[in-house]
Amino acid sequence: MPMLPSLNGLLVFEAAARHLSFTRAAAELNVTQTAVSHQIRRLEDQLGVRLFVRQNRALALTREAQDYLPSVRTAFEDLRRATDRLARPKRDDVLTISTTMTMAAKWLMPRLADFQAAHPGIEVRISTSLRLVDFRREEIDLAIRYGRGHWPNTRADWLMAEDIFPVCSPALLAGPKPLRTPADLVAHTLLHVDSIRDEWPLWLTAAGQPTALAARRGLTFDERLMALQAATNGLGVALGRTATEAADLEAGRLVAPFGTLVVPADAGYYLVGPLETADAVRIKLFRDWLTAKTALRPRR
Repeated sequence: MPMLPSLNGLLVFEAAARHLSFTRAAAELNVTQTAVSHQIRRLEDQLGVRLFVRQNRALALTREAQDYLPSVRTAFEDLRRATDRLARPKRDDVLTISTTMTMAAKWLMPRLADFQAAHPGIEVRISTSLRLVDFRREEIDLAIRYGRGHWPNTRADWLMAEDIFPVCSPALLAGPKPLRTPADLVAHTLLHVDSIRDEWPLWLTAAGQPTALAARRGLTFDERLMALQAATNGLGVALGRTATEAADLEAGRLVAPFGTLVVPADAGYYLVGPLETADAVRIKLFRDWLTAKTALRPRR
């Protein structure tokens, strides 16, 4: 492996690149400007490339430095996070779960009291996000994610499958443009979720309707929870899923206008976590509880 350059030199380079000034970098690092210049020259010699150029009395990064800087910055951020985690006492009684806002609000939260009653010594924290979790950098113990179960270097436990079907406010069933058959969707607004826009064409095809209906102007949201709220408010028709819409359907806030006309989703929900902490007591307790909660929902 090639020898890594001086860590001190990289630190000076990152500061000088951030400020585009040797003087301000020196002030931040509490060294002289001469020391900064010396470290930069030494780093350039080690790397065999020039990092800075003078342009009209201003300091600028070379193309090579522009390419190099993001990786250097990320490396120092990783070191800072790792050091911060090391300095803080580890709490074995805290369990942090990441999932989407819809899954948290519609499925997990109504059931979480059961886990807390069974394990009052574990403090559960819920973090909502649409993006994938980076367990190496973030203080997340487990994530509930929708997919096909292929996440490298993780343990992924199957939770449940989903069916996809239209849902809407009961008011749309008997409104001025009654919604009784899939063909009636032509007179209604379709509610889309940006990250899963392919689901409406999938359902329309299964229902024998033209996929062009999904291409019409409608309302689009970045979170499924917002699309479902819009459907509840009578703004249009959204696509629901078996687990997360069950409570709203039972309470009558939403209805499934076409009954059993559903399409099985091609993925499902998994409980995902790092391999190295899979057997931690608090993680195993939550995994056992959650998989028991979903044991009656078969995998397709």
